[in-house]
Amino acid sequence: MIKSLFSVLLILWSLSLLAQEKVNFNEKFKKENQGKVKIEIHETKELLHIMIAITEVGLENDDMIEQSGDYYKDVIQTFQTFKNEKIIAKFDSLMKSNPLYYIFLTGNALSYNFKGKKLIKDKTYLFPAQNVSSHTKITINPITTYKEEIENFAEKSGFRKFYKSHKEYYNKVISDYNKLANLQKQWDWLEKKFNTQVNNYTIMCSPLINGLNYTTSYTDQNFKQIMMVLPPVTENPKLSQIDNVIFNTRGMFTEIDHNYVGNPTMKNREQIESVFKNREEWVDTSKYGTEYYPNPERVFDEYMTYGVFLMYCKDNFDSNVTKKASQEIRDLMTDRGFIKMEIFTENLFNVYDKNQNKKIDDWYPELINSFKK
Repeated sequence: MIKSLFSVLLILWSLSLLAQEKVNFNEKFKKENQGKVKIEIHETKELLHIMIAITEVGLENDDMIEQSGDYYKDVIQTFQTFKNEKIIAKFDSLMKSNPLYYIFLTGNALSYNFKGKKLIKDKTYLFPAQNVSSHTKITINPITTYKEEIENFAEKSGFRKFYKSHKEYYNKVISDYNKLANLQKQWDWLEKKFNTQVNNYTIMCSPLINGLNYTTSYTDQNFKQIMMVLPPVTENPKLSQIDNVIFNTRGMFTEIDHNYVGNPTMKNREQIESVFKNREEWVDTSKYGTEYYPNPERVFDEYMTYGVFLMYCKDNFDSNVTKKASQEIRDLMTDRGFIKMEIFTENLFNVYDKNQNKKIDDWYPELINSFKK
């Protein structure tokens, strides 16, 4: 029951996580982060992931917690002794009452940093995870509420020593992101192709994250940051180097480009609703998960998200790589219930080839009209 519930929440989070405004992007922060990509395994956030991993909910759910690999074994071996601590039972009860506390706890961990044995308020992320979906909101930061208990757990369990001893592994996770996904390259391409501009990208990673990853954004003082909460990238020894790059790029790219596709989709919503009004022509409604794409706008946006990834492949890899990636995307989308990916891609490439010198936003109407046939 818990596992299936979190599977549903995974879909909901990918669709409806709201941007939060409880941040403070002062001039120093803006100067240091403008145009930069940051990948971090944040110490306080990692503590919260570990604490959740040893709750009953965490131990029972491998959608939420990555339960394979040496790192997870180290976590269990080091911290399971403390699973009966009162604060662990409290976090377990919070998530059982509302599974979204997974985000409220791990997301708001950014609002504190360790200084010795104490947690000190962060000057940038004041209350970074306040809303999840339009109807789920908290008004008090739970890390503030349980600050003393979290500090005590960290000291008693030897967390800071554990974190320090794994710094070499954390650094490898970060370097693998640059080698196998190259966020900067994706960002540069998207900024060139769309009107939307972003000031900073930050990946908050944890080796304990499995399927429950999401993207949100923060805007303050005319500075926009996209933050992605993601697991480490993977390198499959059975795949070639380029296949590993494509696989990892796809997962990240289709998170990022929602931020760029969304604006022109909204601006052309009426036209999309007219052309894509026959939903069952585009979606196999018998497939689980399609109910979370209930209208033409959502359906088109999902097609476009994966279509833009294939455009990126077309511009950055050779034709054989693009052909293989296109087939994999068609299979993936068909399996999910999006049955017209081949037609969508064909029209998309045709319109794109005719408009190489224009922003994607500008030829959206032409693309939408191409489906009237």
